[in-house]
Amino acid sequence: MKNTFFLIALLSSSSALAAIQTVTLDVPSMNCVTCPITVKKSLTNVDGVKKADVTYATKLAVVTYDDEKTNIEALVSATTNAGYPSILKD
Repeated sequence: MKNTFFLIALLSSSSALAAIQTVTLDVPSMNCVTCPITVKKSLTNVDGVKKADVTYATKLAVVTYDDEKTNIEALVSATTNAGYPSILKD
């Protein structure tokens, strides 16, 4: 009975429903090989971002984040505020 109660409590907590998400952002305004450094820093400074891989050649940022702590709008806002507007890549 204790195990059943624990399982129900665990499944009903909001943190149990949190998920790690990965999205790709298109960052077309990156125009030099050092731009990804700024973009990556802006993304990793967002609370909840676990990893950001930014590539100049493809002008893409692949971001892994905790959806309980942040969202796509915050990620786009972070790059935009750093001077590199981005959009969610389909």
